[in-house]
Amino acid sequence: MIVDCALYRDGVRVPLDAAKEDLGAVRHAAIEDTDFVWVGLHEPTAAELDKVSTLFALHPLAVEDALHAHQRPKLERYDDGLFLVLKTLWYVDELDAVETGQINLFLGKNFVVSVRHGKGTELHSARLDLEQKTHLLGHGPSAVLYAICDRVVDSYEAVAASLEEDVDEVEESVFSPVRSDDAARIYVLKRELSEMRRAVNPLRDPMKRFAAGSVPGISHEAAPFFRDVADHVVRVSEVIDVLDGLLSTAFDGHLARISVQQNEDMRKISAWVAIAAVGTLIAGVYGMNFDNMPELQWRYGYFIVLVVMLGGSVALHRLFKRSGWL
Repeated sequence: MIVDCALYRDGVRVPLDAAKEDLGAVRHAAIEDTDFVWVGLHEPTAAELDKVSTLFALHPLAVEDALHAHQRPKLERYDDGLFLVLKTLWYVDELDAVETGQINLFLGKNFVVSVRHGKGTELHSARLDLEQKTHLLGHGPSAVLYAICDRVVDSYEAVAASLEEDVDEVEESVFSPVRSDDAARIYVLKRELSEMRRAVNPLRDPMKRFAAGSVPGISHEAAPFFRDVADHVVRVSEVIDVLDGLLSTAFDGHLARISVQQNEDMRKISAWVAIAAVGTLIAGVYGMNFDNMPELQWRYGYFIVLVVMLGGSVALHRLFKRSGWL
């Protein structure tokens, strides 16, 4: 569907009588050098995207990528236009899951077409915020590109913060005195970090190029704004690496704790077996059916044997308790 379509002139949205679905009327109204059109689409059909492609002369390969929301983040140049793919991320805390969407951006000299897939990182609020900043919007399509990249990268930082909280919880659980099974959660979090890494790391190079002003079609005046975005991308990438390392350490600690707990369990089992063996040994000896066993004729032999069995068991229990086996 077409979410919005607007014409901007000198950083200000130009009011038009045409409906947002009338892309041709909005496109043909861009007659000034500073004019540009921003079309926003959300999960468009093939017919809708073909209509936009024809109107703005978009490259068919880029259009094909934009139609399917399973692309790797990338920056490509087609003729006089740019095609940028961004992965959107949001975190579902109840499931420890990082959900992904996609934003495809077509940039030309006087137009921007944004194609969004998924629920994350809606662009309507980004458009409204940008329309309040005339000095920034005056940079044309480069300003729209910056605003969207900044919004997406901010969502990366929010997801990274949520993952940090979950990793802290895992570390606390692993090294707490209470027994816990954290292996499954550690695996899930590492898998989500891998998903996040696939979204963040490929953007490092495009953001650096935007910040350096080395991408044709991107205003040199917009380069300082992209430096902040590039810095945030690097920071999120470093956080991902740190969290992944912490989870690996926590998993090693979890395995070590399991090994220690198993050793403790074996010591306790061995101690109780030894305690039980005292009575078993004595009962086994006096349970043999031989005629020439003078102890069998003792009047108090039964009680003496019970006292010896109990005394031996108590002595072993104290010994194991003192040594920390029980």
